[in-house]
This record gives sequence, structure tokens and C-alpha cells, in this order.
Amino acid sequence: MTEYEAVILDVDGTIVRGESLIPGVTDGLRALEEAGCSRLLFSNNPTRGADHYAELLEPHGIAVDPERVLTSATVSAAYLAETHSDERTFVVGEDRLEAILETAGVETTADPGAADVVLGSFDGRFSYDTLSTALEALSDGVPFYGTDPDETIPADDGVIPGTGAILAAMEAVAGREPDAILGKPSAVAATAATDRLGVPPERTLVVGDRLGTDVALGANAGMETAVVLTGITNREDLESSTVEPDHVLGSLGEVETFLE
Repeated sequence: MTEYEAVILDVDGTIVRGESLIPGVTDGLRALEEAGCSRLLFSNNPTRGADHYAELLEPHGIAVDPERVLTSATVSAAYLAETHSDERTFVVGEDRLEAILETAGVETTADPGAADVVLGSFDGRFSYDTLSTALEALSDGVPFYGTDPDETIPADDGVIPGTGAILAAMEAVAGREPDAILGKPSAVAATAATDRLGVPPERTLVVGDRLGTDVALGANAGMETAVVLTGITNREDLESSTVEPDHVLGSLGEVETFLE
């Protein structure tokens, strides 16, 4: 057994790269299971819901309970449904994000003049016209949120621009930062994960490939943290970062090295 009762695992860059399983992952998951850790997957992907990860990992022999999966999309949807239940949300994002919001009971609008709330996210169709419309939606000082801060996203052949890049453009034209980021590393995200696991932070381990989101989430919430070097973070980043993980792993397969 280990001192940890639960583990929060990032997905992209930690378990998979694109649709390919990262070497060593199966060994790492087995070690965590044998140590008695309950598992929660938490992705900052704002275009996917829980079912996607069950479908993605099943061909690799990894069983995933959708109830044990969070994404920045599902966390954002739950937050907006609770705090802005009778308001209309203008979304800069993918159609899949809008579908997740609407399933959670969030009313969306394509009319910037009707916006009570603005949510910025990854949008593969982002354009000058999108930015101009977003500026109109933001012009009355309405609440402004972002799904996640990830400036880039790991892809099969490198990285692509992410939500953080789009939020930077929205911030520039609006002259203000989002009121809150709802995905990792926010307190909203940490609370959502802790509530889903039912385990206190001090008995929870967080493993991910990003210092500014995965490791920061755990550090801010009082959780143990480990960064893997199979995604965004490399050793040069570790030397320059102010966010320090408790453990550095070549891959998730090395997690057993510090499990008691």
C-alpha cells in the first residue's frame, strides 16, 4: 500500500500522445492500482467530454469509468450551470464544447449583443471575424471566463495553438484578463476533482506533463505532485520554472519508484 489514496492523472502527454499510448503507461497504471489508489482522469481538453476518454483508451486495454473523468469542458459547464443558470453564454470555441454546455443546462447564444457571459476556449476556426465578435460580446464588461490556459496542445506531429493563445487575443482587444480560468490549475478544478474522488488533498497524488497546470493544480491544493517528461515539459523547463514538482518521472511507468 501507499500513503496515497487517490491519483489525478492528466491524459494528453501523460497517458496518450494523439491516439497512441505512451510507452510505460500500462505498467504505471498497474502499479497505482496495486497500491490501492482510486483513479481520476482530468484533461484540460475543452472539446471533449468523459465518454471520449473511455472510447479512446478501451482499445489499449484500459477500462475507464466515465464518472471518473473530468475535462475543462465538463468542469466549465458545471460551473456555469451553477453560477449563471439563467444567463446566456457567448462561446468562442468548438461545437463540441457548446454541446457539452447545453447538455449541462447552459444556454448559449451566437448573438454578441445578447451575451450575459463570455467563455473563451480552443477554436480551430478562430479568425479576425471571431475576434471582432468576441470584442463586441465583451464590451459591456460581462463576466469573462476561459476553459483552460494551455497555450499549446500536444499533437501527433508536434504542438498546435491552444486555448491560451486565443484567450491572449481576446484579452488584448478587451483590455482585461478573464475573471477566472475554470480548468486546471484553478481552485474550481481542484474542488471538482476532490469532490469526485472523495479523498482529502493531502492523500492525493497528481501526475501530469505540464508544470503550470497539472503540477500547479496539485501544489495549490496541497496535493503531492509528479511531472512526466513525455509531453510538454522537458528538463530545461524544470530548471527555469517557479513551479516545482515533488517528483520528476521519465514516464508514468516510473511512478512505482516512489510508491511504498
